[in-house]
Amino acid sequence: MVNRWRAMSVALVAAFMTLLDVSIVNVALPSIQSDLHLSAGELQWVLSGYALTFGLILVPAGRFGDARGRRDVFIAGLALFTLASAAAGLATGPLWLVVARLVQGAAAGVVNPQVSGLIQQLFEPAERGRPFGLLGAVIGISTAVGPLLGGLLIQVFGAEEGWRWIFYINVPIGAAAIVLSYRWIPKRPREQRERESLDPVGVLLLGVGVVLLLLPLVQEREWHGSAKWLLAVAGAGILAFFVWWERRYERHATSLVDLALFRVRSYALGALVGLLYFGGFTSIFFTYTLLLQSGLHYTALEAGLAITPFALGSAAGSAIGGRLVGRYGRPLVVAGLVLVVVGLVAVVLALHYVPGHGAGWATAIPFLVAGIGSGFVIAPNQTLALAEVPVRRAGSAGAVLQTGQRIGTAVGIAAVGSMFFNRLAFHNGSWDLAFRDSLWVTIGFVVVALIAATWDMVAPTHSVEAPRPQSA
Repeated sequence: MVNRWRAMSVALVAAFMTLLDVSIVNVALPSIQSDLHLSAGELQWVLSGYALTFGLILVPAGRFGDARGRRDVFIAGLALFTLASAAAGLATGPLWLVVARLVQGAAAGVVNPQVSGLIQQLFEPAERGRPFGLLGAVIGISTAVGPLLGGLLIQVFGAEEGWRWIFYINVPIGAAAIVLSYRWIPKRPREQRERESLDPVGVLLLGVGVVLLLLPLVQEREWHGSAKWLLAVAGAGILAFFVWWERRYERHATSLVDLALFRVRSYALGALVGLLYFGGFTSIFFTYTLLLQSGLHYTALEAGLAITPFALGSAAGSAIGGRLVGRYGRPLVVAGLVLVVVGLVAVVLALHYVPGHGAGWATAIPFLVAGIGSGFVIAPNQTLALAEVPVRRAGSAGAVLQTGQRIGTAVGIAAVGSMFFNRLAFHNGSWDLAFRDSLWVTIGFVVVALIAATWDMVAPTHSVEAPRPQSA
């Protein structure tokens, strides 16, 4: 029998590495700009291009893994990510670095759906709490600890070379993970692979729709004026056409996205809670890093250390939440969201009473509380959302959840970032006040997620036929 935990360990390492690259670059942006002389627009593409191609590839890659076998797709994505990381570290100019980041993001989008798909494939429903708890810990910790690891690398290797090691460090880890993946992750027998069409029209429609929706969000600060939002409207229209196409296509073949899953309450509510929570959760690190480094003149390492309590709390919460979700279900997610709200409100109060350079110490306990709550949200919500998903659609179903999370992240950073910079101008350059005002928008996202999760918990359950589980 396959050693499931060996397979999971290498999958989780790869997930951590790809998700870490979402946030680790933040603290290195000043060094990159100084070394390669990037314009503000090019710098934005280094940061947001990764997220854009990540979100673009998730669902097609998840569907391809479901149909052709997850191990080979996982290894291909991991190899591409490793090569793109090496290319990013070797960059000699802006275009080189931006292209490498776009390829990195696409490769991350190939890898990640296979991880949640492997959990569904290797573990029975009653056993999935623990592996999903570990995946939730990876998601939460990788996002929160990115600035700390980036700061450490810049501290060790210096401002000029440190940013390159943010990418180089992926190379030996990725190479080792590829070798271990061949040994430990089970390969699907050729006779069990699907040979039907992979819905190329659906792939094209979803890709164009996601790009048009995300592009004005990730470029919100660079593209001035309101005309850019016409792209989002066009993206929403194409996504609506995509839904029509999928309904038509699934009458005679397996569609890219199984829309029947959204008639399953656990999946639909889980997707909504994930989208809303990530709209608030990831924006915290964007604005708090700006406050610490630009406003309070923390070093990259000091800024990373200040965010560490959230990462520690998230690790603890995810470990506990993964074990308890089978017993408590959705109320555990509600409790987690309440803790996040309480922790973030306490951050606002801490910064009010301890302004200035002591912010890192003043917010340590509130961020620890918020991190514990986050651990109760991410992993349990994912476990509950995927509980009734058939194994043969696990990759694409998990990818849809992650696409929602990427869209939520882009919306949250755009909304919170816009508030942050508007209030910075309003308060005549007071970074502290700008952060506190913008944090209320973050809290608003979490509160709406809390309302959705609470409604799911208290509303009467209607009988809806779930998709029937099928073997991989």
